[in-house]
Amino acid sequence: MDLDTLLDLLQWPAMAVTLVAAFLVGARHAKKRIVGFWTFIASNALWIVWGVHDGAWALIALQAGLAAMNVRAIFRNERGDPAPDDGVHPGQQST
Repeated sequence: MDLDTLLDLLQWPAMAVTLVAAFLVGARHAKKRIVGFWTFIASNALWIVWGVHDGAWALIALQAGLAAMNVRAIFRNERGDPAPDDGVHPGQQST
C-alpha cells in the first residue's frame, strides 16, 4: 500500500480517536477528562496530517484552534477547576 492510500485512510482512525476522546471528556473525574483531552490532541494531530495531505486548510485551522482549547482544558482540570455541570461555582466550596 502506498503512502497516498495510507494518508487517505487516516481519516478513519482520526474519527475513531475523536469519538473516544469525546466519550472520555464527559467523565466526572478530572483524571479521565485529562486523558480525554490528551486523546483529543492526538486526534487533532491526526486530522492535521490528513488535512495537509488533502489540502483541507480550514480543517487544519479548526484542529489547531481545538488543540489550543484542549491544552487549556488540561491545565484547568489539573488545577482542579470544577466541571461546568457539577453545580459548584467559582469561589464556592464543593461538598
